[in-house]
Order: sequence, then structure tokens, then C-alpha cells
Amino acid sequence: MTLAGTPSDHAPVLLLGGGLMGLAIAHQLARIGRAVTVLSRRRSEAAGFVAAGMLAPHAEGLSGPMLALGQASLERIPAWVARIEADSGLPCGLRPCGIVVPFSGAAEREAYPTAPFGEPLDRAGLERQVPGIGPAWRAGLLFTQDGQIDNRRRLMRALERACVALGVRFEEGTEVLELLTGDGGRLRGVRLRRAEGGEHTIAAATAVLACGAWSGRLLPSLPVHPVKGQMLSLQGPRASLERVVFGPGTYLVPRQDGLLVVGATSEPQAGFDDGLTPEGQKQLQQGLVALLPEAALWPPMERWWGFRPGTPDNMPLLGPGPIEGIWLATGHHRNGVLLAAITAELIAEAITAAGSGPGAGEPVDTLLAPFRWNRPFTAPAAAPAGHTPPGTRASP
Repeated sequence: MTLAGTPSDHAPVLLLGGGLMGLAIAHQLARIGRAVTVLSRRRSEAAGFVAAGMLAPHAEGLSGPMLALGQASLERIPAWVARIEADSGLPCGLRPCGIVVPFSGAAEREAYPTAPFGEPLDRAGLERQVPGIGPAWRAGLLFTQDGQIDNRRRLMRALERACVALGVRFEEGTEVLELLTGDGGRLRGVRLRRAEGGEHTIAAATAVLACGAWSGRLLPSLPVHPVKGQMLSLQGPRASLERVVFGPGTYLVPRQDGLLVVGATSEPQAGFDDGLTPEGQKQLQQGLVALLPEAALWPPMERWWGFRPGTPDNMPLLGPGPIEGIWLATGHHRNGVLLAAITAELIAEAITAAGSGPGAGEPVDTLLAPFRWNRPFTAPAAAPAGHTPPGTRASP
């Protein structure tokens, strides 16, 4: 098999996957002068096009390395968005609106892992923040530092245009079939099938695997599995709800134009099964009625589904992969939108440092260490009484 070209330090970095993570990394690399080619089978199936866009490290009750990574990304998001908007000329829909987490009582509220980061609310406070909230909720936490971004309608489009403006090359309708290695097991290229048919090869010394839930198909040693999620949206009155509401099993994300995104089921047993299910839609409707009864009367707009990339501990796989020259940016589960900014920064810095000699990447390596692909995996932390596990109340 003959490769089209010979890998070199000046050859394009291949981004395997054109979803949010692939676009974010491609944009970051292009901004620092690297040539980038994005290979994508079908960008519309990426989780970035179906997620609700919550920026919620505190509201989701993250802890340990995930909380630290989420907080670091949250701090970077305003500047990251500003760069994307400057390069694309399009708005990304960033909205630092704050997130309310409701509870059945004060004891449940105080047991929440991130309670020290939030403002405690009693029933009257809940009603002020979320007018019309269901009667079952007696306490809450307000995380003013958390927010949302309109990834589905704005961020993804802006990132695509920003990448094009910086010279990123796209091959849409291209399915990567195999990673090719040479002497010493180092990456030397990829074998792929293009939309017009036929198999081809591309030489590459550096590639980033950002295929989301499909990542394990290229590297079966990666512990990544699909977690199906169903969602819906309703059209409410403009400004009818200002805060995101993050309830157990259901969340409500209000856009500025009155659109209300309702999500999401979590169905790891579904694999890659397409389509909506009566059970999933019933779950969303019941959660909506419990959180905001009046919204159940608003006209429905859309219903959709997608696949999150899950891992055994719900933490992403970041950094060097099992093949030299392959970098990982996958397994973000519910937190892909939140972690896109920090993932793009760290992976771009790690790739740059890898070509700069021994020791150049030590600071980044330290940050990436908890997320290495071959770490010892443990199950997510146990939940406080009456709760789903931290980070699994709902699935942004």
C-alpha cells in the first residue's frame, strides 16, 4: 500500500472527527499556524449538534479532577468565544445566565458536592429565580457562575466558519477505516473511504482522535461507549425563563428567543439505536411537568436524539493515545460543550510541545495525567441520599 505523501513535521495535523471537539482543536491549531485537515463522516451526527449547551461544572455536582478541569474551561470560555466570533464574524450564543438546581429539602441541598460554590435558596428564593417552579421543590442552589451557549444553532456554525477563515481543510463524507503504523508502531497515515467511493490513504505523523461515541471503532482498546440521549424543545414566551433549571433527570435550558430545550434521557443500553422512543419522550414530559408545569402547555418545536461518548468513570480521554502520534480528545460524556475550550487549548499545546524536545510539555502533561486513556477506572462517586450520582442528574 502506497501512502499519498510522506509524513513530516510540516504535514497537516489530521482531525479525525468534525464535531465540536474536532472543530475546536482544529481552530486552535490553525490559530497557532499549524496546517489542519478535518476528516468527517457526517458532522451532523456529532454530539455538538444535539447537546443543550450547558456550562455547568458546579450545577452538575462535579468533583475532583473533573471539577478542576470544568472550572478551568469555564474561565476560558468568554475569551475562547470572543476569538471564534472574531474569526467567523458570527455570534456563538454565549449566555452567562446562571443555573438553579432544585432539591426536595435543605438537607439534600447541603449534601450536594458543589454546595459551597452556590447560593442557597429556600422555597421563596426558588420562586423568585424560577417563577412557576413545581411544588415539590422546597430548596435550591443558584450557581451564578454557570451558564449556557447555543451550540446547536450558533456555536457549531461559527466554529466551522472560523476554521474555514483560517485555512482549515475539510473532507466531509470521509470515513476513516484504519490507522496505519510503521516501524516502532508510530502513526504513518490513515486509510479512508471518501464519499465518491474507493479506498485511499493519507500520510500523517500526527492525528487527533475526536470521533466521540465512535472512537472505539478505530481504537478498540479505548473504553468509550455510546450513551444515547433524547431531547425536545418547546416555544415559550420570550424571557419567560431566565435561569437554566437543572433537575434530577431533566433540565430546562431557555434561549433568549423563548425556545426551551428539554433534556435528556440517558440510555447506555441503547447502543447506537437510532430514533425516538415513547419511553424516552414520556420521561422528558414527566420531568418537564415536575419542574415547570406551565411549560407543558407550550407548543412543541423539535424532538431529536444523539450519542454521547461515555467512559467507565464519566471522565474524558485526553492526551497521548496508544499509538505514537495519535492524540485523544474523546469520552467527554455530558461535558463536551463545557470542556471544549480547555480541551482545545491543552491538546494544541501538547502537540506543539511534542515537537519541541524533552521536557517541553511537562506543565500540560501534568494537567492531562488524570485523563490518560489507560488510567485505572473506577465507577462514578456514590450519590447523596435521594439523589442520582453527582454529574448524572441530567445529561447536557
